[in-house]
Amino acid sequence: MNYAWLPSSTVMFVSMFVTISLTLIGCSPESSEYQHPNGIIYCSEGNPVSFNPQLDTSGTTVDVSSHQIYDRLLDFDLVTGEIISGLASSWMTSVDGLTYTFQLRKDIAFHSTGYFTPTRSFDADDVVFSFNRWRDKNHPYHDVSGGRYPYINSVGLGDLISDIKRINRYRVEITLVRPESSFLANLATDFSIILSAEYAEKLAAAGTPDLIDTHPVGTGPFKFNSFRQDRYVRFDAHPKYWRERSTTQQLIFDITPSSSLRLAKLMTGECDSMAFPTHSQLDIIRKRKELTLDEKPGLNVGFWAFNTTRPPFDKPEVRRALAMAIDKNALMEAIYFGSAIPATSIIPPSSWAFQPDTRSSTFNPLAAAKLLRENGVEEGFSMTIWAMPVERAYNPNAMKMAELMQRYLRNVGIDANIVSYEWSTFRARLNQGLHDSVLIGWSADNGDPDNFFRPLLTCSAIDSGTNRARWCSKEYDKLIDQALNYTAQEDRAYFYSKAIELINEQMPLMPIAHAFRYQAYRDNVTGIEINPYGGIQFRNVSKQ
Repeated sequence: MNYAWLPSSTVMFVSMFVTISLTLIGCSPESSEYQHPNGIIYCSEGNPVSFNPQLDTSGTTVDVSSHQIYDRLLDFDLVTGEIISGLASSWMTSVDGLTYTFQLRKDIAFHSTGYFTPTRSFDADDVVFSFNRWRDKNHPYHDVSGGRYPYINSVGLGDLISDIKRINRYRVEITLVRPESSFLANLATDFSIILSAEYAEKLAAAGTPDLIDTHPVGTGPFKFNSFRQDRYVRFDAHPKYWRERSTTQQLIFDITPSSSLRLAKLMTGECDSMAFPTHSQLDIIRKRKELTLDEKPGLNVGFWAFNTTRPPFDKPEVRRALAMAIDKNALMEAIYFGSAIPATSIIPPSSWAFQPDTRSSTFNPLAAAKLLRENGVEEGFSMTIWAMPVERAYNPNAMKMAELMQRYLRNVGIDANIVSYEWSTFRARLNQGLHDSVLIGWSADNGDPDNFFRPLLTCSAIDSGTNRARWCSKEYDKLIDQALNYTAQEDRAYFYSKAIELINEQMPLMPIAHAFRYQAYRDNVTGIEINPYGGIQFRNVSKQ
């Protein structure tokens, strides 16, 4: 390779990791097994927790499952954000906003795999099964694989639906307990997937119901082939897929946690696309003529959440003081390198609910120290900052950010210890509320602002694991619920502005940044689009 155009330090960096990569290629028994002339290899960052996104909100799980294996009743247009038809060809809403009737498409084939051969196509029974699994606690599949449905529970979707009926084989009627303007948007998210009721019946009869989430069956463009922990996930094309799709015959998620090694594999062609290029890699990718880097403003927010159930973080004054101790502008320069904008609230500027006049916390270490002492937090107080072990667009380097914050907190008499675990363990312990504070964030699943306000901070989102601050405010919940009683944006925006005021006053979390999203791939690959509303989609991706 010719690296003449690169600085010497970069040449060393690239050469080192290309060498590592080539060494690994030579040692890997799977390397030749991967190769397929019409195959796409995507270097992903970690192992999925499940192959059912109903059970996990992790971006890793969503990327590998939601749009590859499954379809939804509705989808989002990735350009306009409009809700468009999916497995439902059309839908009607009653005048009172309580009843939705969905007309389903006919002749939609489920995957035929080595472990399941469907005898019928998709119909109303599959919708009723898929929705009742998460909304009905007495459903025989509700507790399979743990019985936790974090996104569904965080937005209260299960409690919103009072009934779901099979009208005929291709028509379903859903009745709500109250009108809610975000209902259709939630049906178009990554998590409202449709499972096969026939497959579920077969597994239940065999006494192996949990296989529904580890050996998945859907109607999506790719069908599951195999999974090796820490190595790869392999998919084959679904030959009877109902929508137009690319000629890609095989899709591999090559699990490569190291971002440097992912880049090396992309450069050598071992991977066709890579997840989460770091900000220090962006210029390297831009300068490589055989690589393409796409970027878009992200519907996301990175934040520092305080565990409001633990003293002294149960005091708003302490949380505000800690926020004042941190120089957010310095974090922006050190972590995001110009690829994000500072956040003043949890709502990004691209949302219609964004409040441009919102004032964020101001860096003032003297005032922070004074407020801490006034509230009983003495010099030498010790706390933890949990830092994600994985890169995310909203926070590409949580560990480095924690180290910087550690120094700022030391200046106000706080001894901060950084905690991190393997990603699955990290999230499991976080769900138990073992943290004092955590650097984490949120990427929107749809364009509705409720998708930020409700899962991040409502009381019901605590048990679902998306409310990392574990903050419960009846006043806040009332504002969020009231907003959904209206359909006009200006009416809803009023309640959201009040919610933002309350968040800034109570400071359950400190918003840090809204980051751009990036997607890197080789120039012989076409059809990759950055999905602003969730996981990556390979349906239209091809390789020349």
